[in-house]
Amino acid sequence: MSLIHRGGIHPTAIVASGAVLAADVEIGPYCIVGDDVVIGARTRLVSHAVVSGPTTIGEDCVIHPFAALGGPPQVLVYNGEPTRLEVGDRNVIREYVTMHRGTPTGRSVTSVGSDCLFMAQAHVAHDCVVEDRVVMAHAATLGGHVHVGEVALIGGLAAIHQWGRIGRHVNIGGLAAVTKDVIPYGSAWGNHAHLEGLNLVGLKRRGFPRETVNDLRAAYRLLFADEGTFQERVEDTARVFAGSDAVMEIVDFIRADANRPLCLPAREL
Repeated sequence: MSLIHRGGIHPTAIVASGAVLAADVEIGPYCIVGDDVVIGARTRLVSHAVVSGPTTIGEDCVIHPFAALGGPPQVLVYNGEPTRLEVGDRNVIREYVTMHRGTPTGRSVTSVGSDCLFMAQAHVAHDCVVEDRVVMAHAATLGGHVHVGEVALIGGLAAIHQWGRIGRHVNIGGLAAVTKDVIPYGSAWGNHAHLEGLNLVGLKRRGFPRETVNDLRAAYRLLFADEGTFQERVEDTARVFAGSDAVMEIVDFIRADANRPLCLPAREL
């Protein structure tokens, strides 16, 4: 027997009058949807989920039991200001996942892209940016203001320090304590995390051309060679691989203004 009530809202669910639901949204048993919540077409709250506003959730998402989305940020200076959470399309949000709204002293918005998987107990803190196709494994945690690039994988029980940057196509190993920025295409693990190399398995799975992978490997060796200073090696890498978009993405990441230091190989620490 289906738990979804005719019309899409189970009789035990509580939906505030100020919520805006697409016609084919399904709200399962004992869910709570607050004011200033907008939920897109075909999104399904399985049961016992709580969505507080202001929050926008896109289309075709599945939100599992006991997830809590759009709650106030966990910072002492927050005084009820109208910040928000924005979640894209086709996300799978598993049990006990938490995502909090932004802060007025930050971006005022926490942003989650599309096609992501958040396994049980994952946490997205205030003012984070999570791009498309990110996977956060069981109990992975983002501190406030973290930026996670697309197709990144954050392993189970890993924690990213507030203001950290995780580049695109990065792999973070389970239990890692990441206190420094991880370059695009990198692979990091450990407590505290260090750069282990490139995420070669992920690059292969995602169909990167052999030429691109070879450029990345050669650039990595140059960046973290023994000769010269790190800044000199960055400039050498930019000159040698100026025609490689993937390598220049790493160079631009390193050159950008950042709040956290760079995650380096263990021998560089």
